[in-house]
Amino acid sequence: MIMARPSLLLVTGALALAAVACAPADNTTSSTTAASPAGSASAPATACTKEQLKLITPGTLTIGTDKPAYEPWFKDDDPANGQGFESAVAYAVAGELGFDRSEVKWETVKFDTAFAPGQKKFDFDINQVSISPERAKAVDFSNGYYTVKQAVVAIKGGKFAEAKSLAELKDAKIGVQVGTTSLEAVTSVIQPSAQPSVFNDQIDAVNALKNKQVDAIVVDLPTAFYVTAAQVENSAIVGQFSATGSTPEEFGLVMEKGNTLKSCVDKAVDALKSKGELDKIEQEWLSAAAGAPELQ
Repeated sequence: MIMARPSLLLVTGALALAAVACAPADNTTSSTTAASPAGSASAPATACTKEQLKLITPGTLTIGTDKPAYEPWFKDDDPANGQGFESAVAYAVAGELGFDRSEVKWETVKFDTAFAPGQKKFDFDINQVSISPERAKAVDFSNGYYTVKQAVVAIKGGKFAEAKSLAELKDAKIGVQVGTTSLEAVTSVIQPSAQPSVFNDQIDAVNALKNKQVDAIVVDLPTAFYVTAAQVENSAIVGQFSATGSTPEEFGLVMEKGNTLKSCVDKAVDALKSKGELDKIEQEWLSAAAGAPELQ
């Protein structure tokens, strides 16, 4: 998640499709020809064909994500089914790289392990991981594939359920997942008078709201729609807000630091943007996210 990530929706069919550690695998393809950097004058036209990509397993694209894999990012806790925003994005990127679905393998990777330093057992990870300078010291990110807003969820009728501004949330007891940009947003943007309640997993924060141990939780906006639709009865989205001021917060595909695959993944993401494919996928799985009020 972010939690954003810690990282779903049953609200509508459009949202019927979003959260985190395994020892890194040895790179078995050290002799595989690495892809040349994008835009290099000497790079051959076929530099990003799958035969030339340096992969964990030759001929197979290995993609990591957390388990459980929440809606609307994934559907039915099954990343391999192609349903849900991030599953659809992952297969679209794979297609741009020349892989069909039978050539994609999914690995379970705990959310905060994905962007920790060290060797990885995936070619790229997709798990609502927001791009940040701090994380980029340990891993490489693709160009962003989704622009993120944070959201506040509270129980209807509660003291903070009708808040119209961030200032009105100052005295709220807020729950949030550790290691997420949602936590950063709480501490740097909302700046509550009391320290937030920080949970190891998103579901723990959700259960704290359900049991009224916290007044509200902060998650990324599409996840908030799933929380209100399927996880916490009688809950509502108080509003959405930007966690990064003038600079948009974006999710990026995570790769091992120095991975030569990055330039080709960037090309794939950019191609999907230019063709309007990312917009189509977002509309299919995340279209309800535009309806939440803005908190200033």
